[in-house]
Amino acid sequence: MNGFAIYWRYVGVSLRGQMLYPTAFLLRLASQFLVTIVEFAGVWVLFQRFHHVRGWSFSQVALFYAITSIAFALADGLSRGFDGVGPLYVKTGNFDRLLLRPRSTALQITAQDFWLSSIGRVAQGLVALAVAVWLLKPDWGVGTVLLLTWSVAGGTSLFFALKTLEGTLSFWTTEGLEVANTLTYGGEAAAQFPLDIYAAWFRKFLTYFVPIGCSLYFPVALVLGRDAGVPAWVAVLSPATGFAFLGLALAVWGVGIRHYTSTGS
Repeated sequence: MNGFAIYWRYVGVSLRGQMLYPTAFLLRLASQFLVTIVEFAGVWVLFQRFHHVRGWSFSQVALFYAITSIAFALADGLSRGFDGVGPLYVKTGNFDRLLLRPRSTALQITAQDFWLSSIGRVAQGLVALAVAVWLLKPDWGVGTVLLLTWSVAGGTSLFFALKTLEGTLSFWTTEGLEVANTLTYGGEAAAQFPLDIYAAWFRKFLTYFVPIGCSLYFPVALVLGRDAGVPAWVAVLSPATGFAFLGLALAVWGVGIRHYTSTGS
């Protein structure tokens, strides 16, 4: 059985486990949607008071918010297993079992904890996208839709990479570090708004160190017809940095595995 087939076999087992308690699943799904839609309502209230932020209207920010939320929700559902690497695998010694299997440990962790409840958060992103499209009334062609889809794919890869790096830290700390969440959840919150509203040093950090701006800001700004400070062809290609960042994160994950010390349990 190849890795792709094994991945979906693991995902099937994970989904059956989550659906054993359908009421709990539905409550998690609803809570994911309601909590995040309230956040989006908070953005709307902000613009009702100030009308624009550095020239960006609510409809334009809603598009940033939607693309970022969808990308983050997809990454969160796919990579939730990395949240428990320290307490569930390293600290208990259960990571030994993963190493004994002739398959990638990242694949096993990803598939075993596939998080279906993140659909609620995806739905929130789609609602924000519908609001943005309704307000902007854009004349988008196929190329624009593909560019936004490409941006979501790049953003999903980037947030997946941040989750992977967060899990990798557990090989040295045995516990997840809250400071890592400042990049993951903080990065999501920052990307929900145009990058040019932030200070120059923070824009450079989100462009060259953690390329959230490349995956999400540049292509969306191009779709909105705003000057992002880079040529159009750069904005089109820039979501690829999310995949490159994921490749780097998986390489660091490999370094972490080489430093793993079993508890002997």
